[in-house]
Amino acid sequence: MGIETQLDSPLARAVRLAGSQSAFARLVGRSQATVYTWLSQGKLLPAELVLAVEAATGVSRNDLRPDLYPRESAASTAGLEVAR
Repeated sequence: MGIETQLDSPLARAVRLAGSQSAFARLVGRSQATVYTWLSQGKLLPAELVLAVEAATGVSRNDLRPDLYPRESAASTAGLEVAR
């Protein structure tokens, strides 16, 4: 069992769904040590990997990188409706 079993981050969830840190590393073309570092230091998944990880694991890009793929809030959607 790896560190991902103890974490509740979107990245940890993606690693669990991939099966292991090693399997996730193969999926993204990085080393297992790199994946461990991302998890243990609370790093975000690199931007260029987000879409591939979403496709392979089903973990949403909005969860993996909310800074790059923010969810539209109900307020902003409501504002658009009123403006029409």
